[in-house]
Amino acid sequence: MAYYITKLIITALLIVLISEIAKRSSLAGAILAAIPLVSILAMTWMYIDTNNSNSPVEFSNRIIWLIAPSITLFLVFPILIKKEFGFYLSMFISILLTVFAYYSVIFVLDKFGIKL
Repeated sequence: MAYYITKLIITALLIVLISEIAKRSSLAGAILAAIPLVSILAMTWMYIDTNNSNSPVEFSNRIIWLIAPSITLFLVFPILIKKEFGFYLSMFISILLTVFAYYSVIFVLDKFGIKL
């Protein structure tokens, strides 16, 4: 149980730290957010949990295919904000379109025999 609490605290602290840095410098926050910290943490926790590098490698290979659809959020969100949709509605629509993009990529890859 202590291990899970440690994982939660480390992960939460990183997210809070990045958001606090972003308040002071959007560029520094963006750079830190662009580093795939969640993926790095997830792969690290997977390795620690299993002491096997296969799971993190498989996870990493799947992420490669999902990078492009994740860009949807960062393209759509500012466009909707500029069109004055409001923050929450813009975020909601952007997330929905990103989820649709993920499923679309997974569907297309499946048609080519690539299973994620």
